[in-house]
Amino acid sequence: MEFSLNNKEAGGYVKTEKFDKTKTDEIASHYAEIIRLLGEDVEREGLIKTPLRVAKAMQFLTQGYNMEPEAILKSAMFKEDYRQMVIVKDIELYSMCEHHMLPFYGKAHVAYIPNHYITGLSKIARVVDVFARRLQVQERLTTQIKDCIQNTLNPLGVAVVIEAHHMCMQMRGVQKQNSITTTSDFTGAFLKDATRKEFLSLISRDRP
Repeated sequence: MEFSLNNKEAGGYVKTEKFDKTKTDEIASHYAEIIRLLGEDVEREGLIKTPLRVAKAMQFLTQGYNMEPEAILKSAMFKEDYRQMVIVKDIELYSMCEHHMLPFYGKAHVAYIPNHYITGLSKIARVVDVFARRLQVQERLTTQIKDCIQNTLNPLGVAVVIEAHHMCMQMRGVQKQNSITTTSDFTGAFLKDATRKEFLSLISRDRP
């Protein structure tokens, strides 16, 4: 899949999308049948292109299956004699709950203590996106981010905390609008109480 905008065109922009046509058409056909089974007229003007739009949207939302998070970290991996905590906090994330295929969204806070190697800060955020852009549960997402960084950079420790709102709790089921789910996972130095407390204190600063 490729997505691009070209604002130099006279009409404003040209949207370029490249999808596997066979896969997209097959997904769209299933969504057309789902719409019909829900009691709607799939030939109605507002719905004619909906199956195709949803087919493309779902491929975009799950594009993480086609990405290699380890390669992303290695693409900006540098030797550096720095052994203090590196934190990237408030990383926006959007994912899809695999139980109801409804979104969950929130923020990830990621830290690691380098062991001879560091990576570009943006790469940490990209790793979060790669794992979030799959059918997920928040618990697994947290662990996958931690494991990827630990296994690729071999740092002295990794910490990951995710805080998220789940639409499957807000739109259906118990319908609790203000609930937030928090998950965490730690390795190495962050298993020590003092280091973990420092990390948690740092990501909690400047919050209302």
